Amino acid sequence: MSEKTEKPAAEDIKEEAPIVTTHKIEVGDTRLDYSATAGKMPLKDEKDKIVAQIFYTAYTLETEVESAARPLIFVFNGGPGSASIWLHMGALGPKRVDMGEEGFMPPPPYKLIDNAHTWLDLGDLVFIDPVGTGYSRATDPADNEKYWGLEADLEAVGEFIRLYLSRNQRWTSPLYLAGESYGTTRAAGLAGHLIDRGIAFNGIILISTVMNFQTLRFTKANDLPYALYLPSFCATAHYHGALAPDLQARDLRELLHEAAAWAEGEYTVALAKGDRLGEDERAAVSKRLSRYTGLSQRFILGADLRVNIMSFCKELLRDDKRAVGRLDSRFIGIMASAEGTSFDFDPSMNAIVPPYTAVYNQYVREQLGYETDLNYEILSFKVNENWKYQGGQFPDTSEGLRAAFAKNPYMQVLVAQGYYDLATPFQAAYYSLAHMGLDSSLRDNVTIAEYEAGHMMYLHEPSLAQLKADAAAFIGAD
Repeated sequence: MSEKTEKPAAEDIKEEAPIVTTHKIEVGDTRLDYSATAGKMPLKDEKDKIVAQIFYTAYTLETEVESAARPLIFVFNGGPGSASIWLHMGALGPKRVDMGEEGFMPPPPYKLIDNAHTWLDLGDLVFIDPVGTGYSRATDPADNEKYWGLEADLEAVGEFIRLYLSRNQRWTSPLYLAGESYGTTRAAGLAGHLIDRGIAFNGIILISTVMNFQTLRFTKANDLPYALYLPSFCATAHYHGALAPDLQARDLRELLHEAAAWAEGEYTVALAKGDRLGEDERAAVSKRLSRYTGLSQRFILGADLRVNIMSFCKELLRDDKRAVGRLDSRFIGIMASAEGTSFDFDPSMNAIVPPYTAVYNQYVREQLGYETDLNYEILSFKVNENWKYQGGQFPDTSEGLRAAFAKNPYMQVLVAQGYYDLATPFQAAYYSLAHMGLDSSLRDNVTIAEYEAGHMMYLHEPSLAQLKADAAAFIGAD
């Protein structure tokens, strides 16, 4: 009878050595030689026992410049149950998934290509997968949920950053955070969390920003999102040719600024009146909304002048039995029926999951040499569904960012927003920035960059190139 191999107890989990490999790519006329490190950073309790492990991939440029003098950029995505795969394999890393020029779903099999727009020449890169995403797990599976909350996440990711700086002797490097979506919520919170622990950042890069969740959540008595989403609805309708000819002929930026000004003024006042709004006013507002969104006045009046994101995605191209994407409204999907108030699936999400999943799973084993049978959680719905948002119905981490500015007035922030992003619309980001109470002397520390693409603007190759150029100017390496 053969002996059974028992699973080690949680307290017997040992730290594993990271896998280090060397690589090179051509970026323009420059060859980049670099090392890649794939491994798990252990988080320990007060008894020095490993309680969780955070998977990461770090890229370090081989250069004559002392490593401590090079910028160090910590990178994560959002979800909050998302791994860093999207920024890693789509924008910043030395390799990326080939999604073509527009970023629409390519035919399988999917391909890995050198990333001519990598940020590796700007600084060394560390891609972080929070607990429950990627290969990151608590030692005891029952403890995973302990990390699935705003405050617990800041503690865990903050501890990862402290450990990485110590183990790699990078405390005196210029330090940057780059987060996307909920990753911007995390980045803003970390800026405030870590400044009190002696870690100050040179810059924070917010890609598709959400700090104040009141700007996004379509809940009863919260009219704020309706006004903040309107410019993005307008951009979407313009892209799909759904506006009147005179608006279709307009410069997009100029048109969106006009729509935003009307939304912040007349539209916001109309919504604030509620049932006190007169019939003539209601008709005038519905007419203007119809003009900016491409939706019928009948539909808008039926929605009481309040069109939420899911209704818009389904309604805009309903007659063609199509829906536009939430993450990127340039994408369209074939719906089972023209009926209903929301889409069957998000065509922009559906287009990216298979290519990124296939390419990453091949890449991490074949090129990074990291072998495991554990499933790489690219986007964990379990994490999303069980996440604890401290701060009531509308959590807000903009105060952490404001506090970090006040304590470190040298910090800079780059805010990157896509016009066709219906997950974190650009006007919502600007609203949050304008309402964080930032001192007037520090407002020039914030730079805004806009792209004619969606939530993951880097799917669109011209926007990917522009994002790199904007990051280079921001970091000071252009």
